Amino acid sequence: LLPVFLAGSTISRATLHNFDEIKRKDIREGDFVKIEKGGDVIPKVLEVILNKRNKDSKPFKVPDRCPVCNTKLEKPEEEVYYYCPNYNCPAQVQGRIEHFVHRNAMEIEGLGESIIEIFLKNGFLKNYTDIYDLHLKKDEILKLERFGEKSVDNLLAAIEESKQKPFDKVLFALGIRHVGERSAKILAKSFISIDNLMNATEKEIQEVHEIGPKIAQSVSAFFKDKTNISFIEKLKASGLKLESEKSLIKENESFKNK
Repeated sequence: LLPVFLAGSTISRATLHNFDEIKRKDIREGDFVKIEKGGDVIPKVLEVILNKRNKDSKPFKVPDRCPVCNTKLEKPEEEVYYYCPNYNCPAQVQGRIEHFVHRNAMEIEGLGESIIEIFLKNGFLKNYTDIYDLHLKKDEILKLERFGEKSVDNLLAAIEESKQKPFDKVLFALGIRHVGERSAKILAKSFISIDNLMNATEKEIQEVHEIGPKIAQSVSAFFKDKTNISFIEKLKASGLKLESEKSLIKENESFKNK
């Protein structure tokens, strides 16, 4: 949006939610719109001011192909979002790595969006498991612009420190669809180790309190994929915690059936 002062701050962006909402409100490029702050915080578009619309404006066309890899997009019937189904789409690969290092997941400080992009471009990363091999590429990284000895050492130290993250954090970091922080904690507590979870049936996963059919189906599908299994094996070899602490298990068992 052209910057406008509203309820104490200057607004230059407003959420459009999804393509269905754009269609419902018939929002077009170049339109003048009325905006408000939802809950006095989040700017949103209320409606288009039609008498200010350009005569040659056209309805917004929903893209049918991924803008990065050109794969045909998919839209599940019960959902409003469109998805690129190409697992190896460069944007998805980067997105999975960004999710893995996020502060709510493995919390690897110094490995932000721009650094991940540089490492992907130079072939240092192909997926999130390669993060734990970056120490082998230290000399090559130091040859890049913007990378000094201290910053690289700090990054490698943060990567090493992330190996101490508990199992539920690692599970969340894997980016299994529909598995948020809370459901990752529940699954980690219920199955104790990644091996138990991998070997569980969809029915067994769904029997866990608070785990619905969507999550169960998604988790089951994730662990049937050979690529994901190979990633898990590599994370095991790197020394990540893929089972709950023994002390936590004992504590949980003391409340069993009570």
